[in-house]
Parts: sequence; structure tokens; C-alpha cells
Amino acid sequence: MNRQKIIVRTSIIGIIANIFLAGFKAAVGLLSNSISVVLDAVNNLSDALSSVITIIGAKLSGKPADKKHPLGYGRVEYFSALIIGAIVLYAGITSLVESVKKIIDPQTPDYSVISLIIIAVAVIVKIVLGLYVMKTGKKVNSDSLSASGKDALMDSIISASVLVAAIIYLIWKVSLEAYLGVIISFFIIKAGFEVLRDTVSQILGERVDPDLSRQIKEELCAHPLVDGAYDLLLHAYGPETYTGSVHIEVPHTLTAPELDSLERELTAKIFEKFNIVLTGISVYSINRSDPEIMQLHDAVKDYVLSVDNVLQMHGFRFDEESNTVTMDLVISFDEKDRHKLCSMITEQLKEQHPGMEFIITIDTDVSD
Repeated sequence: MNRQKIIVRTSIIGIIANIFLAGFKAAVGLLSNSISVVLDAVNNLSDALSSVITIIGAKLSGKPADKKHPLGYGRVEYFSALIIGAIVLYAGITSLVESVKKIIDPQTPDYSVISLIIIAVAVIVKIVLGLYVMKTGKKVNSDSLSASGKDALMDSIISASVLVAAIIYLIWKVSLEAYLGVIISFFIIKAGFEVLRDTVSQILGERVDPDLSRQIKEELCAHPLVDGAYDLLLHAYGPETYTGSVHIEVPHTLTAPELDSLERELTAKIFEKFNIVLTGISVYSINRSDPEIMQLHDAVKDYVLSVDNVLQMHGFRFDEESNTVTMDLVISFDEKDRHKLCSMITEQLKEQHPGMEFIITIDTDVSD
């Protein structure tokens, strides 16, 4: 079964379960005059609506690429997750307002044994549903499903707290209804905010996953002609669609046909293993056969890597005619003024190597 069908099937299961739970809880809440149970039912309805949006998002994101969107519609899933987050946030704010009204104008609940059994069953159903949806979301890399699964698990905690409040009322005649409604509302608001925050972060563009970055670079460097891989940058066009670029370091003796063959081979290997299209492989050449150049390379590298917040040096090239060294430095985002640090390093290198010029390019710390 393909990814889209799995998402749709899982979402349909969630819709059915949440509609049944919402109906039972709404009946119990209205009959027992319980605001917390009614709010819990509303929360189940919002979960069902979230599942509907997940299905729509999965269907739209699965549309084939066309002239207008040559990289496909995968990013639609991010917008469906945004809508889900907004719905959850709205439900939380609405619940908070209603709960505050009940604090100002309290009403006495009237629980029955049947209502308590229904709530207890709802807790179990939500736990099972949450674990299933979240596991499936991770399996198919669906942020919408994962968010729905986490929300369901949180709902089970909320339902359990409603059950505890009901038992407390039956034993000690202390009504915690409205106050519990406020607590539930804050949980719902928090969940909605987290979904929105995480999705916006993905839309802005996040750092390449460290494990994935290392695996790709290791695969590139496994080739005998590649001495290093740097500046890996990936762009997500949906959970399963990545394009990217990378710099590789190769011997300076390679000819254009040899480089062309190497780049084609590496592109095919990365796509086959990771399903990632490297749209650009740039080249750094290094003369490892000249001992004087390598001695200079090692001396410069030892110094720059000893400077705080300098993470990496690559792209080293020495032009004998102009007596100029060009190279790239990856400087940590922790450094307050990266350009000032770069200028300081340049001046220090000139003092250490009189008569030489140093041209340093500051690279962004995009991947591990």
C-alpha cells in the first residue's frame, strides 16, 4: 500500500472513532450537565475535522508534477498541518471562554455510572487510537498524522482527568468541572500552538537532519576520487521529495570528462539510496601531490580550527602566480560577529605567512 492510501485509511479510522466518541461524550455531558465532558466531546469533533483535512492534504499533495509546479504538490501537507493547528487553537480558546463562564456562573453536575463507564472506555480508545496514528505517521513520515496521534494521546489524559473529577464529585461532592475545563483548554491551546510552530518552522526551512547529512556525506566520500563532501543543502518539497546541492573535494588532475562521469555516478547513487535529487555538485580541487602545498594546507587548517567557533575549513586552493590562498570557513551561528572573526583570522594568517594573500569566504553552517 502506498503512502497516500495509508494516510487516508488511518485518517478515516480516526474520523469514525472520534465521531462516535464525540456523540457519546456530548450525550453524557448534556445529560449530566458537565461542561468538561461537553468540551471533551468538542475536542473529539475537532480531531475528526483534523483527520478530514489530513485526507484532503494527502490527496492534493499526491498530485503529479506539472508545468506550473514542476516539483510537485508535496508542500500542500504543510498547509494542511497549519489548518489543523489553527482549528485546535480555536477549539482551545473557545473552550477556555466557556469554562470561565461556568466559573462565574457555576452549575452542579449529575453523573451516573453509565456516564463514567463511557468516559473510561473513551480513555482506552483514545490511547489505542493515538498510539496507532502516531506510529503510522512516523512510518510514512506524515507530520499531520503524527500531530493527530499526539493530540489523541493528550486527549486520553484529558478524558482521564474528567473521569477523576467525576469520581471526586461523587465521593466528596466537590465540583471541579469549570476549573478542569480551564486546564483542558490550556492543554488544547498548547497543542494547537505547537502544531503551528513546528509547521511554520518547516515552511521556513530547517537544518538538514544530522543523521541524514552524515549518511549522504559518507556515501559521497566512499568513492575513491572524493576526498571530502561539504555544504550539503537540502530543500524539502514535501515529506518524500528532496532536492539539494553539495560541494565535493577531488584531485586537481581530473579532466572535465572524468568530472562529468563522477558527478553523474554520484547523483545516481544518492538518488538510488536516499531518493534525493542532487541538482548541483560543485567541485573543489586540491593538489595533494605537492608536499609544499599540503604542508601549507595543514598549517593553515591547524590554526583556523583552533579558533573558537570555526567549525570547518575546506575549498583550500593555492595560486602560485599570485601567491594567494583562497578557502571557505564554516563559522558557528554562536559567533556574534562572523565577519569580524573572519577579518581577524585573515590578518593572523598574513602575519604567520608573510607575503601571502588570503581570501576567505564565510560559509553558512547548513549541515553537520
